[in-house]
Amino acid sequence: MLRLSKKAEYALMALKDLASRPADEAASAREIAERYGIPIELMAKVLQRLARRHFLASHHGTRGGYHLARPASGISVADVIEAIDGPVMVTACTTADDDCDQYANCNIRDPLWRIKDQIVQALTSYTIQALAADEPALVPISMSRRPSDEDAPLAPVPVESC
Repeated sequence: MLRLSKKAEYALMALKDLASRPADEAASAREIAERYGIPIELMAKVLQRLARRHFLASHHGTRGGYHLARPASGISVADVIEAIDGPVMVTACTTADDDCDQYANCNIRDPLWRIKDQIVQALTSYTIQALAADEPALVPISMSRRPSDEDAPLAPVPVESC
């Protein structure tokens, strides 16, 4: 199953949070961690790695904390994932040099590499700015049938919010 690591998820959450703030407003690791229920130590490590990779800048002092080091429009989701987890991979083999007993006879390697390329392209085209601008739907919708319409196609039905 393709899945982001928790560290990558936390990095994206922090970057989205920071991108949603005014440019001159910083946030501490503690503030971000508490807002999303993330262990503070883990958030601090993620933010430090993002700062070392020049996604974030940090400032000490009473108004200190982290802020974006460059425009959110210039940071792709793929860049963040790679900074935290390394390259996006779908298969264990990544090059012809990999030590795999099935490498010469593998019939899925090349198609899976093409799929990986499409995934990376999609992640590269989606920026932190787009992530920050993405708002959830206001009214959740559920697909259901009325008892009298067993053979009818499904129709959207609003779900009441709590």
